[in-house]
Amino acid sequence: MTVCLINPSPVSFGIGVITPRWLYVLAAATPAEYGEPRLIDETLESFDVSTLQAGDIVGIGIHTGNALRGYQLGAAARAAGAYVIFGGIHATLYPDEARELGGAHAVVSGDGEIAWPMALRDCAAGQLNASYAGGRVEGDTFLPGRWDLVPRGRYMWASVQTVRGCPKHCSFCSVWRTDGQRPRQRHVDRVVAEIVDLRRRGFRFIVLADDNFYPVTLEDLRMAGRRQDTTHLEELQAIRAERFELMAALERLPADTVFFTQITMEAAEDPEFLDAMRRAHIRGALVGVESVTPEGLKDVYKNFNQSGEALVGQLQAFRRHGVHVLGSFIFGLPSDRLETFDACLSVAERSDVAFAQFVMLQPLPGTLDFAAWEKAVSDTAPRVDGIPLTRYWLIPSSKRPRVYMQHPTMTADEIRTNTQSVWDRFYSFRSIWRRAHTVKSLKARLAFVLISKIYRQMYANTGIATDSARINRSAQWARLMAIPCRWLFAGRPLPELQAPAMPPRERSPRLLATVRSVTTR
Repeated sequence: MTVCLINPSPVSFGIGVITPRWLYVLAAATPAEYGEPRLIDETLESFDVSTLQAGDIVGIGIHTGNALRGYQLGAAARAAGAYVIFGGIHATLYPDEARELGGAHAVVSGDGEIAWPMALRDCAAGQLNASYAGGRVEGDTFLPGRWDLVPRGRYMWASVQTVRGCPKHCSFCSVWRTDGQRPRQRHVDRVVAEIVDLRRRGFRFIVLADDNFYPVTLEDLRMAGRRQDTTHLEELQAIRAERFELMAALERLPADTVFFTQITMEAAEDPEFLDAMRRAHIRGALVGVESVTPEGLKDVYKNFNQSGEALVGQLQAFRRHGVHVLGSFIFGLPSDRLETFDACLSVAERSDVAFAQFVMLQPLPGTLDFAAWEKAVSDTAPRVDGIPLTRYWLIPSSKRPRVYMQHPTMTADEIRTNTQSVWDRFYSFRSIWRRAHTVKSLKARLAFVLISKIYRQMYANTGIATDSARINRSAQWARLMAIPCRWLFAGRPLPELQAPAMPPRERSPRLLATVRSVTTR
């Protein structure tokens, strides 16, 4: 019996940008008595189902984007006589779908650290249940990845998680509904130990794969400070203090370490936090801009963001504090108009963001947007090969629309072509080279150009293009450009590296002064 863990992908690029963290965490959660798990990431190469034997156990993790490919693999694995167990956010939301279409014998919902080994033991005992509720485990239960199993030279960036959950409630996002709004932080020592393990193996570029690296804002502290009961304020202060403790630990790692994370725009108003990020080698962050207009921000329940020139100033604040931004913008919001595309591009260029992604509004299961859309179209949803558009992830990609929600003033093709145009203009060679001058060395500039081009090919062309030939060309270009990128991002293994010694835990006077100042305003 072999335990196989599969990360499905409809497109294989031969190399991965970021390690799929769940794959290596579940490998760590696999009990030793079942042997070393076999890990398959289809972004590297497609899985050959004929290598399975009857009695093998196959775990497949899916999100909405790769659900159809996951179901194809699951059905084929079951037909080969393997036991099939599904997990991931999409299987959590649609467990019956995984059983009916993916051949699942069992579905693990929620976090997998505890539920996955339970499912394995039951399967080995011939008592596999149909469902396993993983729930939301606490930070001290988070597992490090089995990085000894990672194929050498196949990924540019490694991934480490420090916190799960996001206090926000954006309408287009499902994280706060699936992972919860209470931040569950992992102990600093365990985070650092995993990072040191990765540095020993030659990874120096590491993504802090958190739902929100900035879970407590200054406004949160101000609001909690107005309450007569100080319990909530003390909880927030403790979370903030642990963030600073983590960054102080990261600061003690080798100077060539580079981190990237995901935070909300409000961090721009917290210079102390941004300075701590810079000292901690956190060189970049994905920041959810979403819209450049007040109406657009209201559409997505993100009124805490700024718009217009105030937004430009906020984004520039990140750069002033040494944090490069990957700005995320959404097109197709109800208040968007044709002029919104140029306005968004102008903001992205003037605000000094290093990278940007321009996505079309997509109703993802588990979000408020999806619930409202599904209710609105009800039984009138168009069908493709008998599949309602409200289950668009089950439609083959060659026939799947790129825009799902009807817009008040624009056609679907207007949204798609204008979105592609913004990608093309922002990632033109001239535009990329101008932004590349924000880094110093020629090698860093070359890396910037290459990663910009590969990001565009892997994300924009394959995600927006309706022409299958263009999608195939983009995948081929991504494979070719990944070869020099792999060399540029490779780090020297540091087998003798030790975890840096940390001083006794204490809150700095400056940190306490900041907390006192914001809560008394």
